Amino acid sequence: MSEYARTHSGTRSSGADSYWSLARSPLHCLIFLLPLLVIYEVGVLWLGGARATFLRNGADYWMRDWLLQQGWNGQWLLPVLVIAALLAWQVLGRYPWNIRFDTLIGMGAESLLFACVLLLLGQTQEMLFQHYLEPQQLAVSPTVAWGSPTARTVSYVGAGIYEEVLFRLLALPLAFVALRILLVPDRLATVLAVLATSLLFSLAHYIGPGADSFTYFSFVFRTVAGLFFAVLFVVRGFGITVGAHAVYDVLVGVLLRP
Repeated sequence: MSEYARTHSGTRSSGADSYWSLARSPLHCLIFLLPLLVIYEVGVLWLGGARATFLRNGADYWMRDWLLQQGWNGQWLLPVLVIAALLAWQVLGRYPWNIRFDTLIGMGAESLLFACVLLLLGQTQEMLFQHYLEPQQLAVSPTVAWGSPTARTVSYVGAGIYEEVLFRLLALPLAFVALRILLVPDRLATVLAVLATSLLFSLAHYIGPGADSFTYFSFVFRTVAGLFFAVLFVVRGFGITVGAHAVYDVLVGVLLRP
């Protein structure tokens, strides 16, 4: 089994029913993700109305646009596909179907913990950069959504979901497979896939009509954040990565926003 597959599939030998394994299982990731999906998808339609598109983050918009270009239309198609992918992963991976609510609570606690760790990383980077950059160049936050704090919260929850779907759940494994096809060794392929998708994650924030203005500080921080989420995805699974991303965005973009 490849290095990426060994890491990403979880450590079943240590006990398939342990918290550390269950928190990584696709079923628990799906159940943990469902409330966030509902908040985002219903919130976008309810708060956005005719301008619902403005509440959607870039990753969500790009994936919906790609589906539309393939002739697949439907308001709920993308979230249904995400749910179907996790269920297929659960079946194909032969994961246990037992659900433990204490595991879901632990996943929430880990999400909050890792969001706070990323917040500290950002503050540490700011201290390192503040002697070299102007104050306005040090500001970095999730791409600003229009509207009330509630509307921004909904948008940032969506960013946590769909940016992780695009860059971690899809792009990271695809990059790893492509590198292995090119006969890159397992460990090096894993490192290169993490680095490449983290750079793409950072660059994506400067693309499109609602893109942020480029600054070296924000680019470096978002690359570091991409690395952080990629490692978290490999080590702790998809659900906790989505939770940490969503909590971080809400903290920085709404709760701690001046």
